[in-house]
Amino acid sequence: MHDKQADEAEMTENERVLESGWKVRPLSFEGMRDHLTNLTAIEHDDLRTGLKPPFCQTVLPDAEARLSCLTDRVHHDLDILLYPKDKWVFPRTSSTGEHVYDVVIVGGGQCGLSVGHGLLQEKVDNFLILDRAPAGREGPWMTYSRMWTLRSPKHVGGPELGMPSLAGRSWFEAVYGPEGWDALDKWPRQLWQSYLDWFRAALNLPVRNDAEVAGFAQEGEFVRVTLTSGESVLSRKVVLATGIEGMGNWRVPSFIRENVPQSAYTLCTDDVDSLDWKGQTVAVLGAGATGWDRAADLLELGAAGVTIYMRRAGVLQSNAFRYLEKSGYLRHFASMTDAEKWRWIQKIFTFGQPPTQDGVDRCAQFPNFALHQGATWTDTRITDDERVEVTASDGTRAVFDHLFIGCGFSVDARNRPELRPFADNILLWRDVHESPAEATDTWLMSYPYLTRDLRFKERDPGKTPVLNNIYCFNYGATVTNAHSGGSLSGLRYGLPPLIHGLTHALWMEDEPVHFAYTRDWDQIDTDPSILADHIISAAPELTNA
Repeated sequence: MHDKQADEAEMTENERVLESGWKVRPLSFEGMRDHLTNLTAIEHDDLRTGLKPPFCQTVLPDAEARLSCLTDRVHHDLDILLYPKDKWVFPRTSSTGEHVYDVVIVGGGQCGLSVGHGLLQEKVDNFLILDRAPAGREGPWMTYSRMWTLRSPKHVGGPELGMPSLAGRSWFEAVYGPEGWDALDKWPRQLWQSYLDWFRAALNLPVRNDAEVAGFAQEGEFVRVTLTSGESVLSRKVVLATGIEGMGNWRVPSFIRENVPQSAYTLCTDDVDSLDWKGQTVAVLGAGATGWDRAADLLELGAAGVTIYMRRAGVLQSNAFRYLEKSGYLRHFASMTDAEKWRWIQKIFTFGQPPTQDGVDRCAQFPNFALHQGATWTDTRITDDERVEVTASDGTRAVFDHLFIGCGFSVDARNRPELRPFADNILLWRDVHESPAEATDTWLMSYPYLTRDLRFKERDPGKTPVLNNIYCFNYGATVTNAHSGGSLSGLRYGLPPLIHGLTHALWMEDEPVHFAYTRDWDQIDTDPSILADHIISAAPELTNA
């Protein structure tokens, strides 16, 4: 497993030892003071545009005390909601005495933390959250995201699971006051991450950072979860809370991968500093929100010129996802028939999603920005002077110092190292649903066909039993259960069926033992001894009748 002596040498007073012997370092309240110090203004130091990030509020002088009070309120609310308080999942160990977690959650971003909260509400606390990133850098917000704000409405919720004290608004008002909330348009991404950090600390969630999962294997009745470090743990169930690319990878066209060295291009979703391309000309392939945000960031940090190439003839304006922010759709999509689900998903993805207004406005401020519409790329090559020539579908050619790729993501488990060994046996929508021959949405067929509680299903039952214990709470759940596994707006509706499925499976595995315990249940609830002087015994002849 792991070297406990080496672990103990690194032990600090803030670390928490789990029953398995593994340690996690919860985010402490004191460790969040840096967040409060740094959140007064959020902007680039050398921003060269007339636009300013839409947030310049000041942290309240007593914000630290207010956050402490809010955390106390969270704990009080949890106490109010304690019933039923008994832990009900029996501890398990392997045949060799190794600790077994009830659930391992892969991904410590907003979805993974929310799953942890949901399990705690159901009195399941023997779980572990693993994330490959350092603490505070889980998910996109402090890594590759270059947007100023979340695009979701500020009142969007989900992680709090109906607890107002845990809601993002409560955190924001503790730090900036109710007037600050009223003045807020949308959440700055840095503030959203700070809220998630506090959320994790307030619930004392067991997150192990710098822990990248390498694979899964069925080991008896349990799942062996192995890390790239060589360490491993056993778990009864596994949840993949791995975000947008969690069922595949970020796309790079073959004519780029094969024709130019990797040093010539960068993914828009790579965690890199746009300042590295100051003074250079850059081409961005793809006009999704991530492409626009990266282009804006490059321009703001001094790129000599940025050109976005987009396949469509014009910039999308209407966002169909805004129409779908209705509880009826979000809660009941999962209960529709396959044909009804397919009709909705096909329509939604036909509309597409436009860039944010912020992204467009930021780029439009620069005379050295260009938008090449109606043209994707067909070829790339390295020039004699070590630059990159791009050939577009309209026949034009242009030379740049560097390329940024924002072509979206694939949904193909074969592109995920941890899923590759059994990827070919994951049941997909193409296996159960027939799309019309003229349909243009066949790529949606590659999404996994999940159970109602978001478990994988085997194409060939019994061939890869590990799939029956893995739950897909990433963007791969989109076609089965709307946007619950990869979008904030659907989080509060995707969590309940997942938590129900996990706890149902755990209960059914333990149910025979619980039933056996009822035969010997003798805990006294009522003591009748006080009635001794009041009892009238039945006549013997009646007793013997």
